[in-house]
Amino acid sequence: MSGEHFTTEAGGVPTAPGRFVDVASVPAVEFVPGLQFRPVLGERTMTNFVTFAPHTAAPRHVHEEEQIVIVLDGEFEFELDGEVRMMRKGDVAVVPSWVPHAARTLESGCTEVDVFNPPRRSLLEHAAAQLDAADERRS
Repeated sequence: MSGEHFTTEAGGVPTAPGRFVDVASVPAVEFVPGLQFRPVLGERTMTNFVTFAPHTAAPRHVHEEEQIVIVLDGEFEFELDGEVRMMRKGDVAVVPSWVPHAARTLESGCTEVDVFNPPRRSLLEHAAAQLDAADERRS
């Protein structure tokens, strides 16, 4: 079983070079005051590192991209298709395409990661600029 998972036999040709990313150095995007996004773009997936200040809300919205939310630290209220739960470190929510969702912090902040597949369209331009900067550093 582990041989299947950790195989060393390539079934294809690498499609891009691997890279390391210092998330703290990724310029933050702030669509709402107190809510910072730091997207990291792969070829078909985006991981977005998110920081909520206390008393900050991401308004109810929908999008085409599937999203998985993983709380790293702190807590926030997360609304998923009308159901609201307090999410804390280690909690995960799965948001299928077009499902309404929202989040808000109360007295404490929250750090979480959003995984988007395909990459979230509204963050692509920012994430692509980060890739361009990485390419320049390699040259």
